[in-house]
Amino acid sequence: MKLLDERIWSLFKRHWQQTLTYWSVFFSFGLCIAFLGPTILDLRCQTQSTLQQITWVFFSQQLFLLVGSSMGGLCKKTLLFSLSALLSCTLVISFVFAIIPLCHHVVLLSITMALAGKAMGVIDTIANLQLVKLYQKDSAIFLQALHFFIGLGALVSPLVADPFLAEDSCVLGANWTANASSSSDLQHLRSSLAGHGTALHNISQYPLHTEGVVITRVSYAFWIMALINLPVPAVVFALMYHERLLPCFSNSPRLLDRDTLSSTSPTGDSGQGHGNVFVCCNPAKLQGRPASFFILHALGGAILFITDGIIGSYAGFVYTYAVSPPLLMGHKTAGCLDSIFWASITAGRLAFIYLSYRYTAPRLLTLSLAGVILVQCLLLIFYTSCVFLFIGTCVLGLCISSVFPSMLAFTEDILDYKGCATTVLVTSASTGEMMLQLLVGLVIHSQGSYAFLLCCTIASFISFCLFLLLLYVQRIHRNCHRDSSENMDMKEKPKTGGS
Repeated sequence: MKLLDERIWSLFKRHWQQTLTYWSVFFSFGLCIAFLGPTILDLRCQTQSTLQQITWVFFSQQLFLLVGSSMGGLCKKTLLFSLSALLSCTLVISFVFAIIPLCHHVVLLSITMALAGKAMGVIDTIANLQLVKLYQKDSAIFLQALHFFIGLGALVSPLVADPFLAEDSCVLGANWTANASSSSDLQHLRSSLAGHGTALHNISQYPLHTEGVVITRVSYAFWIMALINLPVPAVVFALMYHERLLPCFSNSPRLLDRDTLSSTSPTGDSGQGHGNVFVCCNPAKLQGRPASFFILHALGGAILFITDGIIGSYAGFVYTYAVSPPLLMGHKTAGCLDSIFWASITAGRLAFIYLSYRYTAPRLLTLSLAGVILVQCLLLIFYTSCVFLFIGTCVLGLCISSVFPSMLAFTEDILDYKGCATTVLVTSASTGEMMLQLLVGLVIHSQGSYAFLLCCTIASFISFCLFLLLLYVQRIHRNCHRDSSENMDMKEKPKTGGS
């Protein structure tokens, strides 16, 4: 055990600057992903738009996050290209924070958020891919830490914004005293819109002015977040300088040429699959692959499609469920549920850093997915209990927190760290987070709030079944790989014997 401690620690000391850089860019990712929900009403006032118009900003961010995740797989295998992409994306995020207060039309704001979403998607793919490439078989621990920093950024962002949010209507019309929404109404609207605007049908009856004097201080929150984010591109630039990857040091050897990785790929492929998503799809590269190779990609992507979809749906609709019958929870109390959920996800990822060191990824995934099913079933049984909703929200966040990093490490391990799996899994997770929220929102609108828990429970059962199928296909894939290796050895023996 002590030997493993020393080995992991020595790996971290060897790659600490790269590792901290990737962790910091994920903090930037989390900072950007969580600010829109709390500030959306103030941004509505700033752009003097309706609720229906402003919710397109959510869609714009989510759609281009998916685009960015796909584009992140196009980066070359060189560290120079990856760090250049991260540097530009983190600068874009600071730039977006700085110019949001200058966007006085909803179309301009949507374009700005699309730019931010694209930068976030590129960060998501590249940071995961580079950490997997750097640590390979030891990547699970570092991936857990990486995703902890998303949660940390997502916790910081609303805390920065909160002091600057308007407590009353921030657009004062001529007859605002008669029709303005109350402070409690605005709190209800913010909590409902925190789920990417998916619960709009429940809140459209609140009167909100679009014409009048705009009174909002939310600009200060964005400028503060821009300043908080500025050290992140500075850290990326420092790493590029340290590794002599800047143009003035272009003749120096690159980091990945000088350093050996923490473990060597059994196939001796030196990670070529990491370089380009088109390499992964190249027919020449795919010839001779067993069917299990493609099924593993599909199953891993499907599991993360569902589990990230559950996270997005639960965060988006738990408030709507809490304030609806039969719970009828108060707006302020129900508004805490989303914060508790994200805090428990952050705490869970912190705890799983240690658990990933002690236990294998399949064991952690089995525990996490079984825990998600158990909690969802208990929430269905005790659906009238406000206390259990808080307890279940906390436990659900703890259980589901480690699924993404564990699944990423496990799938890449099965596939010998070709890197294609990272792009597929990250893109699938982003797609699931966007699509399942829309699907669950439609079901809630037609069937009622209880359907929210039912949808999440069914999805969790499907994800667990897919995971069991993944374990079965993994065994088949390893047997195929072992047989092909033995056949190659038998073919080579006569050649070596005759020479």
